[in-house]
Amino acid sequence: MFMGEFNHSIDPKNRVIVPAKFREGLGESFVASAGLDGCLYMWKYADWEGFVTRLEELPFTKETRELQRFFSQNSAELEFDKQGRVLIPANLKALAGIEKDVTFIGAIGKVELWARERLAGAAPSAPVEDIAEKLATEYGLRFK
Repeated sequence: MFMGEFNHSIDPKNRVIVPAKFREGLGESFVASAGLDGCLYMWKYADWEGFVTRLEELPFTKETRELQRFFSQNSAELEFDKQGRVLIPANLKALAGIEKDVTFIGAIGKVELWARERLAGAAPSAPVEDIAEKLATEYGLRFK
């Protein structure tokens, strides 16, 4: 499980140090992909494979194909160097609007990588209490 928030900077060679707690959970190699809401996702390899399997099980519609294409074309397998850094591919960096300052967020089953400026402008679609209540009603999610 990934949790917490960490701020770092991209170096001139497009590398960033991944927080040690996240490195441990991601493993030696992992997948970085386009995310939703303007960030990148970092997945343990097994979790990425599970996500892809679920995408493949969706009905073969135009929307499914577009979603599969979006994630597969905007993903890359990454490995850490000896200093715990990863090279962020240029296409993913551009997609997430990453220039220099980034924020890593533990998002339970994956890590989100945000351009710090973009994260500052991202707000929940509704008050978090309203979202929690809706999920509790629709899916039986409990908060105790």
